Amino acid sequence: MAMASLQFFLFTCLLLYISSPSLAQQSFRPKALVIPVAKDASTLQYLTTIDQRTPLVPADLVVDLGGRFLWVDCERDYVSSTYRPVRCRSAQCSLDGADGCGDCFSAPRPGCNNNTCGVTPDNSVTHVATSGEVAQDVVSLQSTNGRNPGRVVNVPRFIFACAPTFLLQGLASGVAGMAGLGRTRIGLPSQFAAAFSFRRKFAVCLSSSTSANGVIFFGDGPYTFLPGIDLSQSLTFTPLFINPVSTASAFPMGEPSAEYFIGVKSIKVNEKPVSLNTALLSINNQGVGGTKISTVNPYTVLEASIFKAVTDTFINEAAAMNITRVAGVAPFEVCFSSSNIFGTRVGPTVPSINLVLQNQDVVWRIFGANSMVAVNRDVLCLGFVNGGSNPRTSIVIGGQQLENTLLQFDLATSRLGFSGTLLGMRTACANFNFTSIA
Repeated sequence: MAMASLQFFLFTCLLLYISSPSLAQQSFRPKALVIPVAKDASTLQYLTTIDQRTPLVPADLVVDLGGRFLWVDCERDYVSSTYRPVRCRSAQCSLDGADGCGDCFSAPRPGCNNNTCGVTPDNSVTHVATSGEVAQDVVSLQSTNGRNPGRVVNVPRFIFACAPTFLLQGLASGVAGMAGLGRTRIGLPSQFAAAFSFRRKFAVCLSSSTSANGVIFFGDGPYTFLPGIDLSQSLTFTPLFINPVSTASAFPMGEPSAEYFIGVKSIKVNEKPVSLNTALLSINNQGVGGTKISTVNPYTVLEASIFKAVTDTFINEAAAMNITRVAGVAPFEVCFSSSNIFGTRVGPTVPSINLVLQNQDVVWRIFGANSMVAVNRDVLCLGFVNGGSNPRTSIVIGGQQLENTLLQFDLATSRLGFSGTLLGMRTACANFNFTSIA
C-alpha cells in the first residue's frame, strides 16, 4: 500500500475510533469549538485552558501555533482514571509519527508504562526536546455557534504526549504544557475535526491586552465579534506552504515541518519597495528560508540583511515624518521619541509596513498598533528584532504583529485567511462574547 494511502487509511480508522457512538457525544454534534487565549504579562506567551482527565482538571497551556501535538507534564500530580498509554504498533502509534517504542523500568504511572510508543515533546520557547510517552485521555471544551460559547463537549480518547516536569522551564508560571496547533494528524485542529466530523479549519485571534482574552475557534465560521461583526466574511486568502524539513528541536528523519509558512514576495515601507535578497524569501531543499507565523516568538524576527534593509527604510521614512530617533532599548534596535507621534484608531502614526504576498493585490498591512511597542511613556520602539545572518527561517511573524488580526488556517486546502487589523473595523480580538451562552 502506498504511504499516502496508508496514512489516509490510518487517519480514517482514528476518526471512526474517536467518534464512534460509544465514545463521542452523539446527541449533540458541534459545528465548531472555542477556547479563550490570554496574554501572559511576564513572558508575553499566549495561554489557553483546556479541561483534561477524569475527574476533569483545567490544564493551562502555552499556545504553540506550529507545535506538533498537545504535551503535558505527567510527572507531577497527573491523576486520571481514564488515562491510557498508546501501545506499540497500534494505529494511534503510527499516526503519531512515533519515533520510539519501549519500556519503563519503574512502577507504572502516567508517562511511564511498558510497551508504549514514544515521541519527542518540544518546548519551542527554549528549543529543548525530550522523549515522552504517547497516551490518550479525556479532554473537554466548549462548543460554539460562532457568536457565543455553547454546550461543553468531550473527546474521550484524545491523543497527547506526556513530558517530564523539567520541559516546562522557560514557560509561563503555572502552565502544564503546550497546545500544538500544527499541521499533523494529532495536532489539536485535526483531532477535534475528526472527533466531531467538521472541516479541518481553525482560527486564531490574539488580544493585545493582558487583561482581556482573545480566542481560538476550531471549525468553520461564522466568527462573530461585538458589535456583531462576522470576520469570516472579511478575509483575504493566501496559500500555505509546507516546509519539507521539520523545524522542531528534535524530529524523526524525513518529517516535514508542522509549522505554517506563507509566501512573502517583497516588503514595502510607506509603499516604497525595500531592496532584499529575494532568495531568502523561498524555502530551499534543506528547509532553510521562507516566512512562518509563530505564537511563541513575541516579536517578528528578520534575517540580518532583511532586518537592515527594512529598518533603514523605516528610519528614513520616519525622519521624513519628523519623528526623532532615540537610543535602542533591548531587545529593540530601532526606537523613537513619542513626542511627534500621534495616536489613531490603528495605532501610532508611523510608516506602514506591507508584506506583499502572491501578488501586489494581496498584502498584509502592518500599522502602528502592530509595529510599535511602547517601552515607556517617552519611547516607542519598532517591534522587529534582528535574527542574525544564518537563521533557519528568514522571516518569523511574531505575536505583536498578529494581535487583533483574525487568522483562519484551512488544513484541507492549505490556505490562510487573514482579516487585517480589527482596529480599523471598530472591533478587537478581545470582543468575542464569552459571557453569554448560546
